[in-house]
Amino acid sequence: MGFILGLMAIFLASASPALGLSDKQSATADSSLSLQLVRNHFDGRPAWHDMVTKVPSDWMKYSKITFREDKVTPYATIAVFTAMLIATDEPTWQESKRMTESSLPIKSASNFFTNFGDGTAQLSLAAAYAVYGLTMDNDRALRTASQAIQALLAGGIVVQVIKHVTGRESPFVATSPTGIWRFFPNQITYHKKVPHYDAFPSGHICTSLSTVVVIAENYPEFKWIRPVGYTLIGLIGVSMVNTGIHWYSDYPLGLLIGYTFGMIASHPEGYDIAHFGRDGSYALTVAPGLIPGGVGIVLNLNLN
Repeated sequence: MGFILGLMAIFLASASPALGLSDKQSATADSSLSLQLVRNHFDGRPAWHDMVTKVPSDWMKYSKITFREDKVTPYATIAVFTAMLIATDEPTWQESKRMTESSLPIKSASNFFTNFGDGTAQLSLAAAYAVYGLTMDNDRALRTASQAIQALLAGGIVVQVIKHVTGRESPFVATSPTGIWRFFPNQITYHKKVPHYDAFPSGHICTSLSTVVVIAENYPEFKWIRPVGYTLIGLIGVSMVNTGIHWYSDYPLGLLIGYTFGMIASHPEGYDIAHFGRDGSYALTVAPGLIPGGVGIVLNLNLN
C-alpha cells in the first residue's frame, strides 16, 4: 500500500506542467497556472525542521480561526449534526456489522481501506515527496512532504487531546447502544484499554483529510486530487464503522480539524478559513440514505 501511494506521489510531483523547468521558469511558462501554484513556486525550500517547529504556531492560528464570534454558527452546526448522528449510531453500526460479517468481500475491503487512515499511508506519501524532492531538487515536492507531516502532527495531537478528554467507547467494545463517554478518564486505564476511550473524534479521518488538502493545495493544476481523495476518505469512514473502530458521529469534528490544519499548513502566508472554504462558503447536509439491507444517514460536508 505504502509503495503504491509513493508511486502516486512521485507521479504528481513529476507530471506537473512545470516538468523540466526551474521553479521560476515553470511559473512563467504556463500562464494558466493558478495564483496558488505561482505562490508555491516562489515560496522556496522549507527548512528540514519546519514540519515540527511550525506546529506550535499552527495551534495558535487554529485558536485564532476557531474561537471567534463568527464561528459560533458553523461550530453549532457541527455539534447539531454530531448529535443527530449519535442518535443513529446504534442502528447504523448494527447494520454495518451485519453486512460485514455476512460478506467476505465487504470485510476484506473494509480492512483494506481502514489501513489507509492509520498514518502509514500519510507517512508513505510524505516520504515519497521528500525523496523525490531531494533527488530531483524540487522545492514544491519538499514543501508538500513537510506540510503533510506538519498538518498530521498539529491536527493529530489536537485530536489525541480531545480523545483523552472525551473517553468514548469504540463500537466493537461498546457497553451501551452508542458507547459510554467517560470524560477525563484515568490516563493509566486509558492506555491499558485504548478502544474503550479513544473513539471521538476520528484521527483516521482527520489525518487523511489534512493530507489530501495539503497535496491538493500544492498541486492545484490536478483537479482530480480532491474528488479522488474525498472518495477515498469516504471509503475509509465507512470501513471503520464496518470494522467497529468508529461511529459515524466521530467524523464531523475530525473532518473539520483535519481540513483546518491542512489549510493552515499549506498556506504559511496566512489563511483565514472563516467559513471552511476558500470562497467563503460551506455546505453541510445530512439526509437519510439507502444502504444494502436498510437505511442510514448520509453526511455531506462541502468544503469548497
